[in-house]
Amino acid sequence: MPAILVHGGAGPTSPDDDVAAAEAGCQSAAKAGHAVLSEGGSALDAVEAAVRALEDDPHFNAGTGSVLNAEGVIEMDASLMDGTTLSAGAVAGVRTVANPISLARAVMERSPHVLLAGPGADAFARRRGFPEVDPQSLVTPRARRRFEARRQDTHGTVGAVAVDAQSRLAAATSTGGTNGKLPGRVGDTPLIGCGTCADSRLGAASATGVGEYIIRLTLTRRLLDLLDRGQAPGVALDACLAEVVRLGGEAGLILALPDGRLAWARSTARMPVSWVTSSGQAGAAFSGPRAVLLP
Repeated sequence: MPAILVHGGAGPTSPDDDVAAAEAGCQSAAKAGHAVLSEGGSALDAVEAAVRALEDDPHFNAGTGSVLNAEGVIEMDASLMDGTTLSAGAVAGVRTVANPISLARAVMERSPHVLLAGPGADAFARRRGFPEVDPQSLVTPRARRRFEARRQDTHGTVGAVAVDAQSRLAAATSTGGTNGKLPGRVGDTPLIGCGTCADSRLGAASATGVGEYIIRLTLTRRLLDLLDRGQAPGVALDACLAEVVRLGGEAGLILALPDGRLAWARSTARMPVSWVTSSGQAGAAFSGPRAVLLP
């Protein structure tokens, strides 16, 4: 039954894409999450481990490698959700934490809140023992080049969905946002039901793409609602992406189902993904088919 699927962000292809590194990074993250599942860990533990691996990989726009806002500063968002209890935690606009996804989990488990933002979230991190990091240590040469070129064509986000041996589901998402964004801009990633949603009766989903469109559609909640109404996973994924395209946006979605099946779909040119299925089959892709349902 245990299975995991991760994504490394959906968007257009770029001359500085490193396809091999993106696939390898997603594979490492999927393996990290699956190792947790194999040892009897929960789906929530698995998605946190997978996203931490992606945050630590400088090839992705989350944690180390996050893009810069219009003032040349990192502002990171993250969230995760436990599909069994429907508990959730999120942070927005954090600057001094290397792994925002773990801070989001601390918000869920060690505060009465769901979402903390900005300086308050960073201060909460200090109170909870998270090491303070220099934001400049998270800036990679690639992120600096994109900032200096004022590139607006990246919508990178990372995420993971998983189902464990007890059929519990969880989802997690993390991002540096969009390159050159206005300071204080918050996208879909830390908003439950938009970038992240999990319900162990229905599925677990993580979204990536243009956050403003994902927010307006509460995209991951919409996907689970369609499943609740009896739509097949592939039909539901296509319907959600069609709505994003109708509004003029683009997006990608990954999905884990209670029976261990995994699926993803995108309207973009690429979305690196990697997976380990309930039968132990592992794989990775950078572009390839725009919609896939794995047994």
